[in-house]
Amino acid sequence: QVQLVESGGGLAQAGGSLRLSCTASGSMFSIHTMEWYRQAPGKQRALIAVTTSGGSTTYADSVKGRFTISRDNAKNTTYLQMNSLKPEDTAVYYCAVEYKLTVVGGMARSWGQGTQVTVSS
Repeated sequence: QVQLVESGGGLAQAGGSLRLSCTASGSMFSIHTMEWYRQAPGKQRALIAVTTSGGSTTYADSVKGRFTISRDNAKNTTYLQMNSLKPEDTAVYYCAVEYKLTVVGGMARSWGQGTQVTVSS
């Protein structure tokens, strides 16, 4: 089982920046996708950014141009740099990874515990 530990959430003013980190540890062969989701109060969890093992990235329209996802494969870590924050970015942010269990094994998914991001106007 792979464990994910998130950090970097907190309080920011509108227009400010925060950087989230998520580090994976445990038994795995390789990580495929690393993803960031967020869930605002009263809303469903939504995918906002993805980075694949090949280096491609995808963003939700709501964060495109403001957020940047990156990964450090040597550290099994993904980052979410959040700039030009808006009050509507307030949410609990979760990371998730899709990984291969063994060289011949199947794929599995793990979730982080979530970190609160609050943006004040």
